[in-house]
Amino acid sequence: MDSLRQATSPVKHGTALGVLCGAGSALFWAFGFVAARHGILIGMSPLVLSLHRFVWPGIALLPIVATSGLGDLGGGVAGLGWRRGVAITLVGGLPLALWSYVGYVYVPLGHGSIIQPSCAAVGGLVLARLILHEKLPPLRIAGALTIVLGLAVIGAEALRTMGSQGLFGDLLFVAAGSSFAIFGMLLRLWRIRPMHAAAVTSVLSLAGLPILLIAYRNFLAAGFYENLLQAIVQGIFAGPAAIYLFTRAVILLGAARAALYPSLVPVFSLLTGFLVLGEAPSLSQLIGLAIVVAGFRLTQMG
Repeated sequence: MDSLRQATSPVKHGTALGVLCGAGSALFWAFGFVAARHGILIGMSPLVLSLHRFVWPGIALLPIVATSGLGDLGGGVAGLGWRRGVAITLVGGLPLALWSYVGYVYVPLGHGSIIQPSCAAVGGLVLARLILHEKLPPLRIAGALTIVLGLAVIGAEALRTMGSQGLFGDLLFVAAGSSFAIFGMLLRLWRIRPMHAAAVTSVLSLAGLPILLIAYRNFLAAGFYENLLQAIVQGIFAGPAAIYLFTRAVILLGAARAALYPSLVPVFSLLTGFLVLGEAPSLSQLIGLAIVVAGFRLTQMG
């Protein structure tokens, strides 16, 4: 009995730790959405939010990237190199962050936190079929179509209540989610380790620092504590920490089981946004969320 208990306990421990890591990654990504919406509501510029998302991690991770080899960005070990490094930065670095943060200038939390992860999921399925030539079982196709239906409900609300401005904000989150889908596809296609990709995209995003410094007056006006909050949430929690936790979940639980956790991001975002910001989702957003979550579930059953 003791030997059986010893044999099974590491598996149980690993599973429990994997669940915690997966839930933690979803919660950290949700914190990023809520903090971004908070920053926009108090008048912070999307450029300042982007600075916090990439500049501090870029500076902190620069020695690691330099150690692995700046000449080819660790290409000999991680299969990267400058051409691929620039490519993943364009779709997973500063431009992606700007689309997301600017989107919150036009639409509420519920739109961004549902649309971006959903478009990342649907885009990932489409790219897996077209580029990676993976088979898509009928249930996954049904799940993707269900997610699109949920997004249509949210988009219709934006057009009905906010007009073209709301639709523009939603489209920015569509662009951000689609960009992240391309980022994920490239990591799989080129077999790049997620943490190495996070380090490289942060470091190469430092090239945009002169653009971000245009908003230095807004940075100073926000005050120390607001900037510190965004630096911690965007630069640590929603960035390297979330990617690390999700990667650990994949290792401990397997890719199929860990893929469930990004579907929790909209749920955690709306709940946290209501508790912290007092921003209650509309009925249309809740209906859209329910349809999207059902679609996420179908994509995991195929």
